[in-house]
Amino acid sequence: MATVLVVEDDPFVRSALIRHLSECGHAVRSVGTALEALREVAQVGCDLVILDLGLPDLDGGEALKMIRGLTNVPVIISTARDDEAQIVRLLNDGADDYLVKPFSGEHLTARMAAVLRRLGGGPAPVSPVLRVGGLAIDVQRREAVLDGQALDLTRREFDLLAFLAGRPGVVVPRREILAEVWRQTYGGDQTIDVHLSWLRRKLGETASTPRYLHTVRGVGVRLEAPAPAGAERRP
Repeated sequence: MATVLVVEDDPFVRSALIRHLSECGHAVRSVGTALEALREVAQVGCDLVILDLGLPDLDGGEALKMIRGLTNVPVIISTARDDEAQIVRLLNDGADDYLVKPFSGEHLTARMAAVLRRLGGGPAPVSPVLRVGGLAIDVQRREAVLDGQALDLTRREFDLLAFLAGRPGVVVPRREILAEVWRQTYGGDQTIDVHLSWLRRKLGETASTPRYLHTVRGVGVRLEAPAPAGAERRP
């Protein structure tokens, strides 16, 4: 069972979450402000944070960025705002998942279990350092370098890159990416697309002019070294 920090200013919602999570066997701590949450994360720590966006002292999105500056602890966003653009932005800023209110306790614990399962990442690679063209990925150190420059990757971006780099030149189906990197068996196409988009930016490429990451429409994603100058790239 996990140690969960509930960050929620509504006392009724907070009480309901604490009761449900405690009944499920989790150790629960709760706070009502972003500053209290940051203090808890920095000084005490936890296994997972449930973060409400509507906090009285600081917007939850800003609180998420500050938490990410302190730790890679998994964060599930709890929000009443069903806004796709905002949700994409939160995922880009480091959220691991989100739930739109109102949601059931069973839905929350299922999402928590899925997020916590992902912490182990995909299968262990054959080599601790994966090399594809100018990419070097040290799986044990969780470090990635492109053409001699270190890449600043989020935990999920690193997991995705390492998973694809372990299968260079192979078109990996989206369902396999979802199962191995996110530990989910359905849905998640938007999440994959968001992380691919941000990963491409950090690799200095775009979907229309790919170098390493190639999307095969209707099939999946392939990672391979850029073709030599003048060489023809396969579709």
